[in-house]
Amino acid sequence: MKNKWLAIFALLLSNCLWAQSLSFSFPIQTKTDLGIIEGNYNTQTGIQTYFGVPFAKPPVGELRWKDPQPLEPWKGIKETKNFGPRPMQNMVFGDMDSRSNGLSEDCLYLNVWTPSKRNTKNLPVLVYFYGGGNAAGDASEPRYDGEAMAKKGIVVITCNYRLNIFGNFAHPELSTESPHKSSGNYGYFDQLAALKWVNKNIASFGGDPNHVTIAGESAGSIAVSYQMASPLSKGLIHAAIGESGAGINPTMAPVSKKDAEKEGKDFAEKFKLKSLKELRALSTRELFEMFKESGKFGFPVVLDGYFLPATVVEIFNQGKQAQIPLLLGWNSAEIPGQAFMQGKPYTVENFNAQVKKDFPNNVEEILKVYAASNASEVELAATAMASDRFISYSTWKWFDLQRKNSKQDVYRYLYSKIRPPLVDQSQVPGLAGGTQNKADAAAPAAPKAVGAPHACEIEYCMGNLHLVKQYAWTADDKKVSSTMSNYFANFIKTYNPNGGSLPEWTSAKGSDATPPVMVIDVNSRTEKALNDARYELHDKIYKNK
Repeated sequence: MKNKWLAIFALLLSNCLWAQSLSFSFPIQTKTDLGIIEGNYNTQTGIQTYFGVPFAKPPVGELRWKDPQPLEPWKGIKETKNFGPRPMQNMVFGDMDSRSNGLSEDCLYLNVWTPSKRNTKNLPVLVYFYGGGNAAGDASEPRYDGEAMAKKGIVVITCNYRLNIFGNFAHPELSTESPHKSSGNYGYFDQLAALKWVNKNIASFGGDPNHVTIAGESAGSIAVSYQMASPLSKGLIHAAIGESGAGINPTMAPVSKKDAEKEGKDFAEKFKLKSLKELRALSTRELFEMFKESGKFGFPVVLDGYFLPATVVEIFNQGKQAQIPLLLGWNSAEIPGQAFMQGKPYTVENFNAQVKKDFPNNVEEILKVYAASNASEVELAATAMASDRFISYSTWKWFDLQRKNSKQDVYRYLYSKIRPPLVDQSQVPGLAGGTQNKADAAAPAAPKAVGAPHACEIEYCMGNLHLVKQYAWTADDKKVSSTMSNYFANFIKTYNPNGGSLPEWTSAKGSDATPPVMVIDVNSRTEKALNDARYELHDKIYKNK
């Protein structure tokens, strides 16, 4: 009898393993404006996927540092089942993950997840831009995966865009040859080309070209603020989501065309490159190595007079931005307080001394809104200051500009869920949302979290905790992810995050003295903003009025 049960158990086990090895996908073809592409249809999830779909000519050779150029139609069937190469980049953030096949200047590919059936029409569309400081990032990262959102009835797009010297390099000769007489901002033109592709083709995937929400985190969020400001995106975007970041001083604000061109010319002269012809003749390796040797993090966004005719503040104050619904927010502890304290202990004396050093003309005002009377309060105040200067203030300013210069709804959040412990204790949390090896000298010991750090919300809002294996997710984490992803999905579908049993999220009006903020946590709730005096003071300091 015992042997009989063992045999049955072995048979059941083998059947389970056999079932797990089965593929539940089959090839599916869709027609785009340039030709037929072939992706996969998963019969278990009902989701179609098309990975590595080209949306512009490879920006190589003579097309290096040019606006993305239209592709030529192709004959036959183009297979789009694997992620395209990610843009050229250093290992800037050691914690970024990727599912792409290597790096290349030939990187202008996008990915589609759609729940569309044979008669589906007019589904809402999400186009998500990755973060990474315009220096790193990849549309194939698991935390950006679109399947979970697609299961909620949304067509999801992630797209690559050029980075660092390949995506933001300006030079006088480049401006001279350009039809719009400017240079730089190529990564933003890539995003724009992807949006144009969506406008032309998304109906073939069941999507509505007139119901497109753009979203992004960090540099991706900054990109959303710039796309809202740009006259070139008008009519291509219908709602926006920003997670931690806007292109407003002191966060990746643009520089003048003259200054950007000078920076590019100085780079070329440093390496004795006398002409644009010589710059374009460099191999990818040579240019990449020169960029690394220069020690630069990247090149700035440019006030080019075309994609960006004025600053974000100027454009929004004039009401010339895209008049669309906006949902945005930031995390409760974007970066540790040591970024402000510069390694000094959390004492009142050290905090006050640093304030006097950094803000000599505003000491009393700063100490009033960042009040601290003991070590614990100093840590919180220093964390708030570091986070505000890094990215929270710029995001607040974007929020404030839109609510005061638009009749469209604006929803603001504060993401506050502290992450659970890591599964592998030999790892430490990284700067961009993932993890790094603790033994790595470049990975400093992380202090105990006093709030939610930069980039940690991405896998929650996109419903992708199951794809990020490094953290020991709990029932509370899954609850927060369900809440946040449903808020986002509702907004993408209806331009209003509310629905079902979710806590009520009130939009902010331009006249609100204490505008409502949705605190996203285990027990999410709407509160009145009580710390906006900090941001109003930064408005004065950074002269963004």
